[in-house]
Amino acid sequence: MDKKPRKLAPRTPMPEQPAKERVKNFSEVTTGYTLDMAVAEAARCLQCKKPVCQIGCPVEVPIKAFIGHLQKGDVTAAYKAIRETNSLPAVCGRVCPQEVQCEGACVLAKKGEPVCIGRLERFTADEYAARSACEQLTGDKACPMIREELKVACIGGGPASLTVAGYLSTLGIKVHVYEALHEPGGVLVYGIPEFRLPKAIVKREVQAMTENGVEFHLNWVGGRTITVQDLFDEGCQAVFIGVGAGLPRFLKVPGEDMTGVFSANEYLSRANLGRAYAFPEYDTPPFLGKQVVVVGGGNVAMDAARTAMRMGADKVSLVYRRTKNEMPCRLEELEHALDEGLHLEILTNPVRFAGDENGRVTGVTLERMKLGDPDEAGRCTPNCTGEYFDIPCDLAVIAVGTGPNPLLLEATPGLERNRRGYIEVNEDTGETSMANVFAGGDIVTGAATVILAMGAGRRAAKEIARRLLGDDAPQDVPPLHGGVPAAQD
Repeated sequence: MDKKPRKLAPRTPMPEQPAKERVKNFSEVTTGYTLDMAVAEAARCLQCKKPVCQIGCPVEVPIKAFIGHLQKGDVTAAYKAIRETNSLPAVCGRVCPQEVQCEGACVLAKKGEPVCIGRLERFTADEYAARSACEQLTGDKACPMIREELKVACIGGGPASLTVAGYLSTLGIKVHVYEALHEPGGVLVYGIPEFRLPKAIVKREVQAMTENGVEFHLNWVGGRTITVQDLFDEGCQAVFIGVGAGLPRFLKVPGEDMTGVFSANEYLSRANLGRAYAFPEYDTPPFLGKQVVVVGGGNVAMDAARTAMRMGADKVSLVYRRTKNEMPCRLEELEHALDEGLHLEILTNPVRFAGDENGRVTGVTLERMKLGDPDEAGRCTPNCTGEYFDIPCDLAVIAVGTGPNPLLLEATPGLERNRRGYIEVNEDTGETSMANVFAGGDIVTGAATVILAMGAGRRAAKEIARRLLGDDAPQDVPPLHGGVPAAQD
């Protein structure tokens, strides 16, 4: 008898708030799977002999194993499997671009819809109830006692540094994290909005690390209040630099210095880290706009636009110089934004901002663009047409990328940088040109994704552990595969 081809079940949809409701609040858009939904989605996994999905993950989560446990409804075993390589599963399940990583590599993607790996990872992390900090970090009941004589410092408190701290602390190594802002988490707290990543999730991970011996030093600015040499002088055997790429880029057009024109970094930091969205519960009044323009097409631009809608804007226009098909943001975020009422001004580029007699922005002049031939990366080049038009705005957000903040770099002689100003590292270990100084995340790659920063942190942490622990360092973790940073515009 001929074998009948297996009929592929459709993906299990994730429940979410209706667009008309969620655009008025900062609660999470998607509400998560139930156990029955998770088991049903896990059942779609073919448990391939060679799980290529794992190769697509920058931190090589054992996807086949954790989904196999979920197929049996065993959340505890699934969580333990994920924690073998991933320090922040509840975060990654929400903000990773799975569609171009693990899910993009899933064999089901060739014939239909890939397994919802990210949603299953999120469900597992949310559902698992840890009874101790060590169990939260590893899935195991016990971790080694912290050895104070083994001391490592991380400058910057974002996802790369949190990965280093989480990994090393579970091996008994003392880790100190120095963060410039008043909350640890980096882009997880100041950049990604509450409706995509609740701050309570980041706080839970940080609290577990604190209880496991990691010390967080807040309001310490790398290159000013603390330097790499200071940390070695204080007895650190290794230093990890994970300060991100927080220097905003601007358009360099007339009127960009007017009141009401913000970088995306400042706008999102005010709303997220300062909790301006919850004013007057928090005494950080927001800068409100009724006619808002956001310039850019990446995930940061989408976050800014959707935040402005929730802050009471009547109209939010996303200005992008290419077409919708070229936008580097996640498709899911774009679809959510359009459902919420985002207005697209595609194939347009700002040439000047206008203002009133008090220097407040009142409008922007846009030039229509047309796409030319593809460049070396395969993206069509936007060309000017000489056709202009104006649209009103009382708030503008510039989200066209970031660069390396020079504070720490200029205060660290001997730290080699590439032509773009980012730190040069050994790709296998994350070590810089300075012995026992490691770096990872956006300060090395430029603006990329949370999971790529975590992958870099894990590589560096493994090398640090090998040097400090010798034969006692973990030997059973396979080498990591690289990933491709998300496109920026």
